[in-house]
Amino acid sequence: MRSETGDVVLSLKGVSAGYGRITALHGIDLEVRRGEIVTLLGANGAGKTTTLKTISGLVRAQAGSITFEGEELVGRKASAIARMGVVHVPEGRHVLRGLSVRENLELGGFTVHDSKLRGERLEEVFGLFPILQQRQHQDGSLLSGGEQQMLAIGRAMMHGPRVLLLDEPSMGLAPKLVLETMRIVKQLNERGATILLVEQNARLALKLAKYGYVLETGNIRMEGEASDLAKDTAIVRAYLGG
Repeated sequence: MRSETGDVVLSLKGVSAGYGRITALHGIDLEVRRGEIVTLLGANGAGKTTTLKTISGLVRAQAGSITFEGEELVGRKASAIARMGVVHVPEGRHVLRGLSVRENLELGGFTVHDSKLRGERLEEVFGLFPILQQRQHQDGSLLSGGEQQMLAIGRAMMHGPRVLLLDEPSMGLAPKLVLETMRIVKQLNERGATILLVEQNARLALKLAKYGYVLETGNIRMEGEASDLAKDTAIVRAYLGG
């Protein structure tokens, strides 16, 4: 467990969740501190995506507590959680076909009623991803995989996230684009974003993150400073190909 003090923004305590009669998470404890990147590692089916979906309200917690800046999230609708500032970028990007890049981004700002603020956030997204500005009138579904990932992250930024939940942002991308995506994640963090990252490239995730958790069949099996996990022989064998 983490021993040093810190400003805990997001906390899971004893959280169990699943689908119907199938329990995918078994009483997990996890915390994310302000300004950190925290990574969640594990094999396929370990419960990583379910963890993010449970935090964001897409899956209902069966037991336990999830708090964001001291406020309970369990029982709230996903839309309400997004309005609070906990924003989920799901695996698969989910760019809406038939809508332009700009319309996809504007849809991400549906929780923002101040038109001036929406405009400022749109300019911020275009500043971070110039290619999206260049292609703002193009159908978003016609972008390359890497560009669609930029669009998915940009759409989340339109909410004004205080915590970003990123699920497999590099999945399906060419190696060069994987590095570019991780650079973007680092840049978002340097701009002040707190991030909970699920990423198939464990080696890169541990390089970016401050702290990490290892999930196995819905249980937290290991946790620690990311730099220490990267040196752990069991982690290296299981997830880093060493």
